[in-house]
Amino acid sequence: MNRSARTSTEPIPVVIVGAGPVGVAAATLLGQYGVDCLVLDRWDGVYPQPRAVHLDDETYRILGRLGIGGQFAAVSRPTRGLQLVDRNHRVLAVFDRTGDHGRHGHPEANMFDQPELEQLMRTNLEGQTTVNLRGNVDVTDIAQDGQGRVRVDFTDRLTGERESVPATFVLGCDGANSVVRAAIGSSMEDLKFDQRWLVIDVASRVELDQWEGVHQVCDPARAATYMRIGDTRYRWEFRLLPGETAADFQSIEALQPLIGPWVKGVPCDQLELGRVAEYTFRAQLADRWRDRNVFLLGDAAHLTPPFVGQGLCAGLRDSMNLSWKLAGVLSGDLPGSVLDTYEVERKPHARALIQLARLIGVAMTQGGRAGDLLRGAIAPRLHWVPGLRDRLLDSETPPLSRSALVDGAGRRRSLAGRMCPNAPLTEDLRYDDVTRGGFVVVSAVPLSPGQRDLLAGRGTEVLEVKPGSALSTWLADGKAVAALVRPDFTVLRVGRDVATLCEGAPTFLQRQDPLAHAVPGHPAFPG
Repeated sequence: MNRSARTSTEPIPVVIVGAGPVGVAAATLLGQYGVDCLVLDRWDGVYPQPRAVHLDDETYRILGRLGIGGQFAAVSRPTRGLQLVDRNHRVLAVFDRTGDHGRHGHPEANMFDQPELEQLMRTNLEGQTTVNLRGNVDVTDIAQDGQGRVRVDFTDRLTGERESVPATFVLGCDGANSVVRAAIGSSMEDLKFDQRWLVIDVASRVELDQWEGVHQVCDPARAATYMRIGDTRYRWEFRLLPGETAADFQSIEALQPLIGPWVKGVPCDQLELGRVAEYTFRAQLADRWRDRNVFLLGDAAHLTPPFVGQGLCAGLRDSMNLSWKLAGVLSGDLPGSVLDTYEVERKPHARALIQLARLIGVAMTQGGRAGDLLRGAIAPRLHWVPGLRDRLLDSETPPLSRSALVDGAGRRRSLAGRMCPNAPLTEDLRYDDVTRGGFVVVSAVPLSPGQRDLLAGRGTEVLEVKPGSALSTWLADGKAVAALVRPDFTVLRVGRDVATLCEGAPTFLQRQDPLAHAVPGHPAFPG
């Protein structure tokens, strides 16, 4: 093995450790702002095993910002909703979202194959000229010199050569066993959920004739989940009993006692076993998401049980939240203090969704009289509770906590910290189609020429909305006439004083390769 080390002296603005969906999303978003990035990953290509299978409509918007929204639509499958069944597969409750249309213009729940999504993301990344992806390396250490520079040490897995690169910022997107997390001395807080589950992926061209939504088997003896994730792909998850391992279920025949209720009458040779793996579902949250110029994202920062399908969504939200802030700091448009808002905003949001997933997981698997009462008496009546159906099927996640970039969060009915809807502007265009990745003032009242000039000088777009439109109604519901929306679709501030709102818009660059379709004179940008 070659023990020598090669060292570059010019710092790379951002080094990203890990080229899974979270790391590639961060690299793509930064590349769109012209930021030079190096992505380091231990694999040479896409990890071949399917893992995450669900994205909501909020996260779908992030894929649209990356530039692959249409491609994702072609490889994903909207799911119909949620069905609760007992151990004998008798239906306890159905929450059906058939015909529902989300506020963001996308299906509210989408199933997909993760390797397929990752391939789309990597192919798309090739268009970012400022991003370099290097595989077959193991990152071994991260060290900061106290002067705003980070050293990243890694080993080439093919040659054994040790190398080192300096960076201004490092993003740890390297998963649950994060080297970056260990390097900054962060540890995981245990949120008290730890269960062993069997995850099964099967392909079949035979139609299984099952209800086209997620099936949740509420059984303390053998809790389970079934979902269709593609035209020919199916996913099952079963809680393992004491003494069981994945080795006990390595063939379709061995799996028949588990998957039999869904595949009745389908010959074993018509079911292709893609993967059988054991996973420990955990609820954990890193105690620190940042040490100076090093940040944690995705599974390096949080682990959630899969019961609300928010694991990958949370990681992509991390990338979306942090990337534009880093770009603004590196360009000099934003002060370094804005980076303090990353953990302030993202950590409580991740915690809330982890706790929700944990609650649902416990309800599914809880034994004793309390569990039996929930499944036998309460669950069949849930869909009759006024408003509960809409709440269970609503994909909106909690607003971000108040920060220097979220003003007024927590006030009753405030829009601050929430996402501006991807609402229709015309028959063919929505909010995301005409915005360019900078700040946007959405106003239900006309702006003066002076206000427009002020905002234009700061790189802020203006979106005047017509009375009765979806966005004017959204503003009215929030007791506001205008909103200042951040590059990540989050509302920074709302109010009835448009002049004050305009004065508070920060200077910020727009993306260097905008995907927006806005044209001069378009009604969304009058004048």
